[in-house]
Formats: sequence, C-alpha cells, structure tokens
Amino acid sequence: MGSQDLPHALSFKGGSETFLRNVFENILKTYLRKNTMAKTIWELVQSVDNEKICYDHFTFRTLKVDGYGIDSLSNFFMDYGYKIGGGLDFSKKNLRVLWLSPPDVHVPEDGHGLGNGPLPRVVMAEVLVDELSSESQGIIRKYLKPEGGKQAVLSSTSGSLIWEKPTWADFNQLAKESEIAAWTLIHGYTLNHLAFSVQQFKHRFSDIKCVKEYLEEKGYKLNSDGGILKVSEDGLLLQVSTISETLLVEFSDGVTEAIPASYIEFTQRQILPQFKDVPRDEIKEYHRREGFEVDNANNIMESTRFTAQV
Repeated sequence: MGSQDLPHALSFKGGSETFLRNVFENILKTYLRKNTMAKTIWELVQSVDNEKICYDHFTFRTLKVDGYGIDSLSNFFMDYGYKIGGGLDFSKKNLRVLWLSPPDVHVPEDGHGLGNGPLPRVVMAEVLVDELSSESQGIIRKYLKPEGGKQAVLSSTSGSLIWEKPTWADFNQLAKESEIAAWTLIHGYTLNHLAFSVQQFKHRFSDIKCVKEYLEEKGYKLNSDGGILKVSEDGLLLQVSTISETLLVEFSDGVTEAIPASYIEFTQRQILPQFKDVPRDEIKEYHRREGFEVDNANNIMESTRFTAQV
C-alpha cells in the first residue's frame, strides 16, 4: 500500500505553510495537556535527542454520520497540499481508515519538530455508524447534529467537544458494541495518538528495539496485541505503542469514571529492497517503506481498550 514515487510538489491551496504548522502545534499542545504519560514520554524523547524529533503520523478518530466522518478533517489538510496515500478497512470493528501523505515542504538539513521538520502523515479513522445496531446509532445521532463536523479542526486544536458531553449511561451502552465509537463520543477530535519517526532520531532511539527495551525498563505498559514489537508482513514497518493512560471524566449525568485517554507510538520504516545499495548518507524518506499494515494497525488500536490486557 502507498506510493513509492518521489514526494509530490508542494501545493498550498488554502493558505500558508506557517498556518498549517501552527495548527499542528496547537493539536499537539492539546494532546500533551490532556495526556500526562504521553507528555512525559514526549519530553523524554525531546531531552534525549536534544529536541530534534520528527513525527511519522498524527491519528484522529471520527464518526461517519451527518458530516462528522473522515471528510470533516481531510478537506482541511488536502487544502494545504496533503494527498490521499491509501486506506484500510476493519470490518470486525465497523471501521474505515484513510491516511494522507504530506506535501513536499522545504526542510533544512537539521530541520526537526513541527516548526521546521517534515510534516507528519495524517491518519483518520471513521466508525461506520450505519453498520452499528439501531440502539448505538440512536445514541450517536442524539449528540451529533448536522453541520457540526465543519468545526472539526478547530475542535482538535482546542480539545473541546463540538457536541454535548454524553451521559455515562449512553457512553457505557455504546461501549458494549463499539469501544472506538464510545471513545470518540467522549474525546471527539482530540488527537488519538502521535507516532515518532524512529529512523530520524540521531541517537540509540533510532533502533526501535532500543526504544522498546528502554520503555520496558522504565516501567511503561506497552501494547502486547500481536507482540509488543509489531512487524508488517514484509518486515519493513515496525511499530511499538504504549497502553493508553486513564483519565477521570465527569459525564453529563454527574457520574465520574476513569476511561482510556490517548497513547503514544514509535514507528520505524525500513529501506525498501530496491534501494539497499544507496549509500546511508543519501537515504531519504521516499527510499523507505510507505503506508500502513492492516494487522499492525488493528493491534495498535487496542491501545485504548477499555478492559486491561492480560
């Protein structure tokens, strides 16, 4: 999956690159403010790599109903030069995923972070609401009113729900059929997770196996579905993710419960076989494995599982 062509030409149709980068910065700030564990790991990586970090992708969850699905986010990013990279289907989860590849922006030789580094891929999942039971559909439609999805990006930068906060009773009932739908109903467009681009680190974290060992040594709980180190069938995409921390949330009916928040991921993309003879100092991102893997992604989604892993 995914194009192996050279990055496409930059094409900002909707505004400036600076504005786009500022949007990402605000999405990141909201995510770090709401997720203490993710912030701790993010700060650790920053300190070890002298703040020279790059991102592989930012992932969001949406509900495909009344304009709140993938299109509510994708239209904004495509206005700023993002292009469709590929899609994944998860029929057992009633879920569809679309990912966008970033525009080819100028990155200084030492460019890093969201300020002057490579832009992240954008991954968007949507729960196929029409494929859920009538009871679950009714719960979702009760909160999501038509046209509200137009404010998706603004919501992701502020961390505020576009719709009214659900009751615990509705949330709990929805979770029995779809934990991802329930997660999205309470968290909205807040970033589900970010993924670091491991191969772009300059220290020992540039090997994802070292990342895994370090996180285990520090006592972080890692997602073990499909193995802690998740490897694509071709062996060229390697991923490790934490288990989501829990967050105390007061629901609209006054009930306060601990529910999964967001998590953090490390992604390493290996060099494609046809470029194995390219000198290391000449390797670019387009020489590496692109796209995502269904099995890896399916397992990583379990990072927000409501019940503890055994």
